[in-house]
Amino acid sequence: MTELRSKLIKACHDYLQIKVAVVKKAMDGLKEDMESESKSSAGDKFETGREMINIEWNKLSIQLNQYEQLRNILKRIEDQKPTGNAILGSVVKTDKENFFISIPAGEIKLDKENFYAVGIKAPVAQVLLGKKEGDEVIFNNREFRIDKII
Repeated sequence: MTELRSKLIKACHDYLQIKVAVVKKAMDGLKEDMESESKSSAGDKFETGREMINIEWNKLSIQLNQYEQLRNILKRIEDQKPTGNAILGSVVKTDKENFFISIPAGEIKLDKENFYAVGIKAPVAQVLLGKKEGDEVIFNNREFRIDKII
């Protein structure tokens, strides 16, 4: 695996680590809220409060699960060998922008270059998939020439 791909994968892992930490902190706060929730004389208010906490907990659990799925995608990419075509795990350098087809982690700045980490279902990834060096693609009414695929 190239050094650039390794750095991009690490940046995506770091992105996920931050996201997971935020969700876990929110879940810890909800856990404290649930434990401190005491039954008052207004029983309906108590039940409503607990239900609101449960709803939020479920949303956060779903987010954690999604982050775990993204982490699994990164693990698959780590073991992958580059091919001549743009596939999941490819770094695609164009004459205008650079893309890392991996997970939706947004902009990553590395070695004075910007890369956009995009998920495989992202519209730009769909345009790039299967393409090879030298191909031209159009996305959002902009024409890109693929200079390099790593």
